[in-house]
Amino acid sequence: MHGQGAKIQYFRACAAQAAVQKPSRSAARHDILQDVTTSTLETCTAGPDSTTQAPDSSKAKRVLLLKPRGFCAGVVRAIDIVRIALETFGAPIYVRREIVHNRFVVNELAEKGAIFVEDIDQVPEGARVIYSAHGVSPAVRQHSKDRSLKVIDATCPLVTKVHVEAVKFAKQGYSLVLIGHRDHDEIEGTLGEAPDVTQVVSSVEEVQTLEVPDPERVAYLTQTTLSLDESRDIIHALKMKFPKIAGPHSQDICYATENRQVAVKNVAHNADLVLVVGSNNSSNSNRLVEVSRNLGTKGYLIDNSEAIDPEWLKGVSTVAVTAGASAPEILVEGVVSYLNAKGFGEVDEVEVMPENVRFGLPPEIVQAIQSAPKTTAASV
Repeated sequence: MHGQGAKIQYFRACAAQAAVQKPSRSAARHDILQDVTTSTLETCTAGPDSTTQAPDSSKAKRVLLLKPRGFCAGVVRAIDIVRIALETFGAPIYVRREIVHNRFVVNELAEKGAIFVEDIDQVPEGARVIYSAHGVSPAVRQHSKDRSLKVIDATCPLVTKVHVEAVKFAKQGYSLVLIGHRDHDEIEGTLGEAPDVTQVVSSVEEVQTLEVPDPERVAYLTQTTLSLDESRDIIHALKMKFPKIAGPHSQDICYATENRQVAVKNVAHNADLVLVVGSNNSSNSNRLVEVSRNLGTKGYLIDNSEAIDPEWLKGVSTVAVTAGASAPEILVEGVVSYLNAKGFGEVDEVEVMPENVRFGLPPEIVQAIQSAPKTTAASV
């Protein structure tokens, strides 16, 4: 990719919900194209249904590299927690379920000494265990306590917010409707906060058959990684069925899920193909593929560049590339390099909105760092 002199240009799209900031005139790239000077072209579009107009490339094969993409703040935090725990306490460190839904990340941490388990019973009594970013139910927390496990909680703060809301609504006497996918780790954890009063729905059709003790005391919550459009339709159906239904103070779908979907919506119409880097068990990654396909643009979910079918590229001049919130940038780099080798020599990075969210580390990790020897703390 570097040898073929691929160039990269920034341009911004003013999505309906995005605040546009003045970009710098130029910047040195140190990620996919190292030490390449980039120019900035700011282009605004009006309205939520408008699409980004990319620079004219005169039929040259090109890649539209969406931004924001990849790791969100919750994923960065969770991975950092495992790495710091390994460096501070040493291996092995047990992790309940995949810390984030990405096989590359899990394998990398496993090589460093993390042991991933499905159930708390697989963790030796008294050992140290980390909860994944998707959260756990109160029953899991109690079981960990009963087994004297040293717990480090890597639950994403935005998932914790939904747990708190579930407890609040349940205490106030509401029947809870949890919008999400039943087999997802996050839903399992949230459902466990108030299982006796909570029902899970995954579609508008399921709303129609929903029954609750008191139709005037109903509240809804959502999984943080849902499709914006899908959740909107389900929420609308719930409001039609239960006019007095209550909801969260602010939406539960996380900022990163929303931002990545908005980026795809703004760019998909300018591409012949959308490639989403992410694992097949990543909910937010799958939703990005759905967004593209719903807009009429072919979309595929790929673990890495090796998963790209060359047949997909036949007759294609523009490929949009993005990544789910748990996919590392190194995998995106591999995809762009692969496409460059296939003749897609121009790379335009499309920044739809700035994203600068960061989450602090949990107190267990902060205290461990503070009490660790200076040499160890410095290495962290």
